Amino acid sequence: MQNELIRQLNADTKEERINAVKGLKKLIDSGEIEVPEKQGYTNNHVHTTYSFSPYSPAKAVWMAMMNGLSTVGIIDHDAINGAEEFIKAGEILGMPTTIGFEIRTDWTNTKLSGKRINNPDQVSSAYICAHGLPHTQIENADNYLKKIRTAREKRSRAMTASLNTIMEPHGIVIDYDTDVVPLSSAADGGEVTERHILFALANKMIDKFGKGQALIDFLERSLNLKLSGTQKTLLGDTQCDIYAYDSLNVLKGGFVSQIYIESTPDETPDVREVVKAIKSWGAIPSYCYLGDVAASPTGDKKAQTFEDAYLDELFPLVKDIGFDAIAYMPSRNTIEQLDRVMKKCDEYGFMQISGEDINQPRQSFICKQLKEPRFTHLIDTTWALVGHEKAATKDLQSGMFADDAKLSPELMKERIEKYKAIGLCES
Repeated sequence: MQNELIRQLNADTKEERINAVKGLKKLIDSGEIEVPEKQGYTNNHVHTTYSFSPYSPAKAVWMAMMNGLSTVGIIDHDAINGAEEFIKAGEILGMPTTIGFEIRTDWTNTKLSGKRINNPDQVSSAYICAHGLPHTQIENADNYLKKIRTAREKRSRAMTASLNTIMEPHGIVIDYDTDVVPLSSAADGGEVTERHILFALANKMIDKFGKGQALIDFLERSLNLKLSGTQKTLLGDTQCDIYAYDSLNVLKGGFVSQIYIESTPDETPDVREVVKAIKSWGAIPSYCYLGDVAASPTGDKKAQTFEDAYLDELFPLVKDIGFDAIAYMPSRNTIEQLDRVMKKCDEYGFMQISGEDINQPRQSFICKQLKEPRFTHLIDTTWALVGHEKAATKDLQSGMFADDAKLSPELMKERIEKYKAIGLCES
């Protein structure tokens, strides 16, 4: 029964998934399932099937709990429709949650125009997040994001056609409606991303060439991709049950540039416009620091330079635009990079938010660095985020940054402590 209920966490309908959560909770209460002791770890950046992930919103909460997390946050690309299921699953399982979304923004009208910011695929473009969205504002946020998803669908269809131009001579054709869309939650207000297109391609390649050396040879000789030793080892493991995800990572890192079509303003709105909208909903606009990438931990990003060369220019600009927080992932960057970013956050009075970008099964929900003394403050800010969301859901004017005050590092620490207390009390 336990295995069947876990399988049902990724069922087709929300009702089935929530019923599975209720069934698992009964098994926990009866002692048939032992829940790991919470270790204090948090994660504010878990993607679900509403963008790209092996986990539905319900299963994401389950995975967080079974990995010993104390809180978990949903972040989907251009979508917030998985949030209510996520919240409900958290309530059933006793897991504190936060909700938000990720969106690409245009920086053409800023001093960073023409620079590669934190988007590997497009210059003058950056990912940002809305964290701690009050639950009363889910519909308002979705009405805004619908337009983004509509524009992105047009580009995704065009990229699929671009892919077919390359792959058809090799006997592979992807149909957007029958091969790509069913991999997503688009019918329920989710997003279709480049990863869905590449996942469909990975499945087609596996069907045609099988697993192992034949597929490796095709990727290297026919698509001219340079595979690392680790990638070859993973693709050589023909018994791996997540083989398609490993194939996808290779395509995301080395092939996507061949089919990529740049987004337009109707899909990637001006950053100041988006930050203003996020603030109007009582959420916390957060700039997502990426930092120069030497070797991607997940194998889905190639070596590239991003913000590190102009970080001194970036931080005052981000402050001027109206961001309240900087989000970063301790497992992804060097200590030197992270120390520099944390000092800049203190200098400019930014809230610091951490989260491991979970969108594939090899990624760990746990960031072990959070237990290191230099990063424990990120656990405090997570509880402050929980407190903010609770307070702002009751009254938008009670959110952390509702007064729009410019906070010194000292005042920021005081505010973190205030909302951390709310978060811990409410949970």
